[in-house]
Amino acid sequence: MAVTEGSTPTASSGVLPPLDVAPRIGRLRERLDDLGCEALVVADLTNVRYLTGFTGSAGVLLVDGSSAVFVSDGRYRTQAEEQLRDAGVDAEVVICSTDPSEELLGRLAAGDSRVGLEAETVTWSAQRRWAAELGEERLVATSGVVAGLRLVKDAGEAARIRTACDIADRAFAELRPRLGEGPTEVEFALELDALVRALGAEDQSFDTIVASGPNGAKPHHRPGDRRIVEGDLVVVDFGALVEGYHSDMTRTVAVGDVGDERRRMLDVVLEAQDLGVRAVAAGVEASVVDAVCRDHIDAAGLGETFVHSTGHGVGLDIHEEPRLSTRSAATLASGFVVTVEPGVYLPGVGGVRIEDTVLVTEDGCDRLTLTPKDPVLA
Repeated sequence: MAVTEGSTPTASSGVLPPLDVAPRIGRLRERLDDLGCEALVVADLTNVRYLTGFTGSAGVLLVDGSSAVFVSDGRYRTQAEEQLRDAGVDAEVVICSTDPSEELLGRLAAGDSRVGLEAETVTWSAQRRWAAELGEERLVATSGVVAGLRLVKDAGEAARIRTACDIADRAFAELRPRLGEGPTEVEFALELDALVRALGAEDQSFDTIVASGPNGAKPHHRPGDRRIVEGDLVVVDFGALVEGYHSDMTRTVAVGDVGDERRRMLDVVLEAQDLGVRAVAAGVEASVVDAVCRDHIDAAGLGETFVHSTGHGVGLDIHEEPRLSTRSAATLASGFVVTVEPGVYLPGVGGVRIEDTVLVTEDGCDRLTLTPKDPVLA
């Protein structure tokens, strides 16, 4: 499969192509019949943002066969109207003084349409309230409907992810030499987070992981006061956030001579990760990419130390569909953005993880995280 490394002209120019938000509700509307409902209530705020452009903390969207209603509270009166208008979204904006869901319940109570609820978002108590108001027979549990629309990134989405990756690349290139100066894990993490913001990100994508020495054996170690010393492997997992879109990258750095065992861990993971990236292409099953990485690590006798899946989708959420795992039923398609991040973890010794974010293409992938993978600290 072909692996390319694209440039990021938008990162230097500061100009990003617009997001194509307006058609998304229409694409959702086309799926209602297959869901067995006449209307869908979208309560997950990330899904609401995807469909409307609204970025606030309170809002619910109702989509039926001919219309859409967005409900929020008084804090967002102006913001909701502006953001939906700017996105070109054809929806009625309703501002209420109560829970937005209560407003929708009132509108739906007099009808007899079947109403879909997002099973992953609606709590049990909320479902009981909806059932009491509308009747159990009118409710349809839906799963992954908007998530399915979000799988393929349009040009504007891909540009924002690419720019977030570029910011992370530049931040790590500038700060990487600090690992040889003996900072604590938390000192390095704070400096990295600050630099990501200084380079133009609105925030970091998630809590930055800096795991040195034996702490590297914990895949999601929280940075602490351990000082980085000669002979450490240091796992750094972080990302940048640009207009709501995430990047995700992990590099493992060898500080000085790390010895034969740790060097072998590095070599095995680097090889497995390269094989995994080269396996990515449209039409390839996500489980196959996982198997390519896992089989290589297993053949090296380290299979039991690879304790997580090989990757995940990236977009408005840092972890979204598809999952690159042994159980995944997904097939990759052009426009998907996924990570490839095999790792090995030996308690008392340390860990190695190498991760890239890639954009799936018809004949391979475009690698968006371009930081070199040479683990030896210069």
